[in-house]
Amino acid sequence: MTGAAPADPTTGRGAAAPAADRADIVVYAATSAGVTAAVAARERGADVLLVEPGRHVGGMTSGGLGYTDLGDARALAGAAVRFREAVARYYGAPVGRFAGPEPHAAETICREWIETAGVRLVQDAALDSAVVADGVIGGLRLADGRTVEGGCFIDASYEGDLMAAVGVPFAVGRDGSAAHGEALAGRREPVAGRHNFPGWISPFADDPDGHEPGPLLAGIKPGPMAPVGAGDGGVMAYQYRVCLTTGPGSIPLDSLAAGDPADWELGRRLFRHWRDTGFTPPAGRLIGLEPNLPHGKCDANSLGPFSLNLLDGSAWAYPTADRAARERIVARHRAHTTGFLAFLATDPAVPAQVRREIAGWGLPGDEFADTGHLPHQLYVREARRMRGAYVLTAHDLLAGRRFGDAVAMGSYHMDVREVQRTWRWAPEHPRPRAMVVTEGYLSWPVPLYQIPYRCLVPEESDCANLIVPVCLSASHLAFSSVRMEVQYQMLGEVAGKAAALALEAGRGVQAVDPPSVAVLPAPGAA
Repeated sequence: MTGAAPADPTTGRGAAAPAADRADIVVYAATSAGVTAAVAARERGADVLLVEPGRHVGGMTSGGLGYTDLGDARALAGAAVRFREAVARYYGAPVGRFAGPEPHAAETICREWIETAGVRLVQDAALDSAVVADGVIGGLRLADGRTVEGGCFIDASYEGDLMAAVGVPFAVGRDGSAAHGEALAGRREPVAGRHNFPGWISPFADDPDGHEPGPLLAGIKPGPMAPVGAGDGGVMAYQYRVCLTTGPGSIPLDSLAAGDPADWELGRRLFRHWRDTGFTPPAGRLIGLEPNLPHGKCDANSLGPFSLNLLDGSAWAYPTADRAARERIVARHRAHTTGFLAFLATDPAVPAQVRREIAGWGLPGDEFADTGHLPHQLYVREARRMRGAYVLTAHDLLAGRRFGDAVAMGSYHMDVREVQRTWRWAPEHPRPRAMVVTEGYLSWPVPLYQIPYRCLVPEESDCANLIVPVCLSASHLAFSSVRMEVQYQMLGEVAGKAAALALEAGRGVQAVDPPSVAVLPAPGAA
């Protein structure tokens, strides 16, 4: 399975290949879904191996996304409820007292769950390829040469890497409105709002008036945009959800590397425009500086038009990029993060009021010590989406559709974050002017809805022993609602139960009885 072993230089003979590790169930990626899947399968008596490509567990739950978006709490059940209860116990506080845990607390809880359940955890174990025969996965080859064999597999990664390695079909980026008949799908017409740029800010580095085409400012994706309503493969912006603190022992933001001054010229033009129109935004209006976590910490998000989100299009290549290309994209996002924070803290073009407010915050010294106090997890809002046995769409969500094979519920609004920052010509007398626009943001309410089991499994002809609780089968719009960590916790639990039952019955995962693995609120609760 692993190919020829390298020669032992002392004997001239081939060295023994490392023995393959084996488990009943192999879970790839220790995201929140991976943790709950592994624990649920182990609690049913299966021998479980949790294979994590990095060094941390919990994914975004421990990787900066401390502020937990719930939507309607009546949709929560199973692991999502238990995690909230575990957070409350950790802090000795009522359930829901905090918007979420500190990152290190989230990882502590996840590790305790893994250890208590008796799940075997392998870290620094990135996937290289999968061994598949007749639609059945036999094992995984890891990047370090090890192999892992199992009876059933769960892809809990944000990227859907195992799913893709197996050959299960998938989609990436925005669907066109014609793909599923969704009126809100596809490229959007830019609209005014806090996520967009005000008018008349030039995208051209050499012409602040926007009349003469030339090199674009840093941070702008070259055009043209796809037609309105068309699919373009664009993914929601990625970022680091930075944990900041007002507490002692923090790393001042003005000590971070700002990078190339030219990278922040677009921000300078934005602040000049606001100054000229008499508007000075509070710093919290840009990155959200509300102390919404315990001990004076916050989960900094992207709230303004120029923010922690990197919107130059570099994230569009990430879902299907190889490991080296992904590392370059990740490095680009890390440099943007430190540079943006340093820009806000130090650049003279930033209003003094904003710089003073920023000066009260810093990177916490007790978080992310091994990754420079920035999160270990890039916020990959979306990557691949499986084309499985059923594709969940906006129609299902907006109708609050009920399914006979429902296994979990969702409720968060369809929340498509910005997809690109680009530019276009605008008519203006006596000469047209180019202006920066941010495009893609959409927030649309939905009622409580159900998620069918068929969205978690491929067609049996594609693979009979794989379950996908994160990169599930959904349209881009539907996925923008399902993509919350609480849903991943519940869907991971479903996947773990289903994998164990499939093995017990000796059948494919498609044959599992959905009600027997459902993680649904008590009747009448939702």
